[in-house]
Amino acid sequence: MDISALIKRLELKLMALAVAVIFICCSENIERIPKPQSNSINKILPLGASRVEGASPYYESFRYELWKKLSENDWIFDFIGTQSDPASYPNLGSLSFDVDHEGRGGWTSADILNGLSEWLNMTGAPDIVLFSSPGGNDILNGSNYEQTLLNINAIIDLLQLTNPNVTILIEQLAAGHSDFMTAEYTATFNQNKEDILNIASAQTTENSQVIAVDMFTGFTDDFLADDVHYNQAGAEFIANRYYDKLIQLMEQ
Repeated sequence: MDISALIKRLELKLMALAVAVIFICCSENIERIPKPQSNSINKILPLGASRVEGASPYYESFRYELWKKLSENDWIFDFIGTQSDPASYPNLGSLSFDVDHEGRGGWTSADILNGLSEWLNMTGAPDIVLFSSPGGNDILNGSNYEQTLLNINAIIDLLQLTNPNVTILIEQLAAGHSDFMTAEYTATFNQNKEDILNIASAQTTENSQVIAVDMFTGFTDDFLADDVHYNQAGAEFIANRYYDKLIQLMEQ
């Protein structure tokens, strides 16, 4: 990598860190005021860390692009979550972006598991969960991998306890930038792909589908704003993968 490209990536990281601090402060204030629970026929919970949260314009979440595709095709749905995105997004005709989500930058599977029960009490039970990058931060932080898998299974258990008919779309991780992915990261990401398939199969019940979504095939460095976060093209890529699954599952 040439020095100018390295400087640019460092600048993006610093800007994203500053934005994340602002997001955290805003989110904490917003969370103090519970929102009315949704009565939509398709309550969708985007669940995860920074790839759900986003930090536009520095890096993007898939949520806006997915919201556009669902809205353009006249689906009835409601994104739910205790977090609200403070960034500015263009309207779609007369519609304003549905900013609700459950993403927090830097959070691990243990963090999500520890907070999930309280969040669900506030939002009510989702019909569909978009479980983004399960264990991604755990892998990057060098957390115990077996414990990470236990946490992911426990998160699914809690979601199914809250709604025995919930449908959970769980991501097989899109990798980070090729310059960032060490041999160890790559090996664990590849192992995670297989483990997510096994978890999805084992956790699917008669009433609750757990569906692995391939986010890695076709995903390239061109879809990244920095080492691990999506740019506009990356957000669209992930949104399209979710959309293709959702339209087979949602009520009309």
